[in-house]
Amino acid sequence: MDRPDLSIAVERTAAEAVVKLAGEIDMSTVQRLSKVVGDMLANEPPPRVVLDLSEVTFCDSQGLGTLVVLSRKAGLVQSHLVLTNVGDFLLRVLDITGLRGALMIN
Repeated sequence: MDRPDLSIAVERTAAEAVVKLAGEIDMSTVQRLSKVVGDMLANEPPPRVVLDLSEVTFCDSQGLGTLVVLSRKAGLVQSHLVLTNVGDFLLRVLDITGLRGALMIN
């Protein structure tokens, strides 16, 4: 069975970087997501990094862990990682895992 991939599109302004994600955040895609956001935070981090999850169809435990790690990395460089357009399924998972409080959700 062919798994849907994750597409990552970045739009940057002076105030923020919007990372539009579409597809699945899972074991096979978290490394790419980590690299894109990690590179962004490493050189001239924006005040806010917004992850637009409106087209994310799935997020596994590794995906959740990666979101928390990226949020902490952002904090270390005085940036904020904000999740936006979070689907109901993901909000439920964040509630069940107790991670909702660890992430900024807009």
